[in-house]
Amino acid sequence: MTPLDDFTIGLLGVGLLIVLVLSGMRVYVAAAIAGFTGLVLLKGWGPAAAIVGTIPHSKTVTYTLSVLPLFILIGFLAFYSGLTKQLFEAARRWLGWVPGGLAVSTVFASAGFAAVSGASTATAAVFSRTAIPDMLRHGYKPSLTAGVIAAGGTLASLIPPSAILVVYAIIVEQSVGKLLLAGLLPGLVSVLVYVILIVSMCCVKPELGRSIANVTWKQRFVSLPGVLPIVLVVLTIFGALYTGFASPTEAGALGAAIVFVIFVGKSFLHGSFKDFRSNLRETLMETAKLTVMIFTLIWGVFIFVRFLGFATLPETFTSWIVSLDVSPLLIMICILLAYAILGMFMDAIGMLILTLPVVFPAVIALGYDPIWFGIIVVKMAEICLITPPIGLNCFVVAGVSRELSSATGHSMAIPLQDVYKGVLPFFVADIATVAILLAFPGIVLWLPNTMSVN
Repeated sequence: MTPLDDFTIGLLGVGLLIVLVLSGMRVYVAAAIAGFTGLVLLKGWGPAAAIVGTIPHSKTVTYTLSVLPLFILIGFLAFYSGLTKQLFEAARRWLGWVPGGLAVSTVFASAGFAAVSGASTATAAVFSRTAIPDMLRHGYKPSLTAGVIAAGGTLASLIPPSAILVVYAIIVEQSVGKLLLAGLLPGLVSVLVYVILIVSMCCVKPELGRSIANVTWKQRFVSLPGVLPIVLVVLTIFGALYTGFASPTEAGALGAAIVFVIFVGKSFLHGSFKDFRSNLRETLMETAKLTVMIFTLIWGVFIFVRFLGFATLPETFTSWIVSLDVSPLLIMICILLAYAILGMFMDAIGMLILTLPVVFPAVIALGYDPIWFGIIVVKMAEICLITPPIGLNCFVVAGVSRELSSATGHSMAIPLQDVYKGVLPFFVADIATVAILLAFPGIVLWLPNTMSVN
């Protein structure tokens, strides 16, 4: 019997991974099993065990990864400090007068929270609790309510500090600072496209969501102090990164310190010492859980990535892509379509860790900028968060709405099918945003190209 060559073993490993994932196994477990099995076939039991045994340490002791728990901590501290409610209330008072005002307010508030939180699902969960009761009470259609919250949550993937941008930078060995800054303008473009969509929909069909009147200028200005802490954190992080005053990890630590002082101050100001202890415990526990989840995903998937390298799949794929006699733009569109399909069945971070070692060399060989591609591929990961059948943000919104309904006794539960119906227009809006970024790459590259330090 003729022994299998390395490339064939690599393809079989990919097939095994697909089968395991489709069977319902978690991505990191499936990747670790497929990767270890492939390494045993390629290198033998001893070398495979040695390679796999070193990955958890070698892939998590890097200084760059230390920024992840800090960014996650900022988001949870901001939530338990009550900053999200103040942010939504300020947006509501200033923007409620436009058609679909509460939906527009939710988008801007989500963008503001995204600037201090690196987790999309956390953003969706926070604003499900904050915005659903208010929007339904004012007669907004459940589908629009759920759709705008699920889509607004995805902004945390793009607007820095973003955990997924950090993961991308680590995988492809690019500047974390440049990637974080590169996400700002595309994130604002996404916000603008969402707002245009909501206002247009509510102008055509006012019953979807009407404007909120009777808000005085005094009430608007009174709401502004509640937004200042988030503005301070955002300016600190972006200013430190842009001027080169601090590394991403140091900027994250500065931001976390500011939010922690606000968190302590609010707790002592209101005299809620018991709540302070319980909220601090919840903040640290949730930060630890999410950090461990991401690190575990990195461990498992990098075992598979190491296997792909030994099987020469990245090199073979790159050579094949470069040899195609078609436009690089057409190849890029096909790659993005492949990500859209993969995102229907996989979580965003796992999808990127699995695919980038193969896809990234080919993209660079085609002449595309690695920072620009990072923003494009993370935008595709955003779309995956609202794409069925996985659509993690959709599940979060539906789940939180059921919890609110049970806790309050009011009918606030939004069925999952209504959530999917609500996110459909935002899916189309995201495709339009990707097209804009494809046509005008300068939107992505201008800010990182002007920063002081790499």
